[in-house]
Amino acid sequence: MSDYYDAFEISPVPDPGPGAVAPEPFRGIYGMPAFVTIPTADLAASVDFWTRGLGFFELFGIPGTLVHLRRWAFQDVLLVAEGNVAGGNVAEGSVPAMSVSFACVLSQVDPLVEACRAVRPDSVGAPRDTPWNTRDVEVITPENARVVFTAAKAFDPGSAEAKNLAAIGITPPGVDRGDNAGHA
Repeated sequence: MSDYYDAFEISPVPDPGPGAVAPEPFRGIYGMPAFVTIPTADLAASVDFWTRGLGFFELFGIPGTLVHLRRWAFQDVLLVAEGNVAGGNVAEGSVPAMSVSFACVLSQVDPLVEACRAVRPDSVGAPRDTPWNTRDVEVITPENARVVFTAAKAFDPGSAEAKNLAAIGITPPGVDRGDNAGHA
């Protein structure tokens, strides 16, 4: 018996072969299982390259701060203005070039902090709540990679986080979702 199983039905990647057709860009909103964060000194130039050169599209943005790009489902990139990357335990001016984020659940955040501190005490900062309704914990690995574990918090429609999300066009289920409706 194998510990692996065929799960191609959850992947947007088509079966290989001469007749393979790329999926359409995915505009739906979902909990991202993993994504990369790339600091940039010139947000506009980076967005231009990623969209015109690499075929990504802008899912949403916060002017002067970050742009969430996507191509297929689960191909998410956050371009972040350099001054907006540092947080947690990254010293100002020492932002790692590599950053990746992984989804987790709230009950995993504190044990992860404790485990990292037991292995490498200065590797992890305190968990922090974000304006986009997550609790994040940032870890700096021995290789100086920035790894963020991000847990969604329960959605409160009256919260400041809900207002922040609505201001950039992200609405809760049941609200007119524009071109996301067909994907949700």
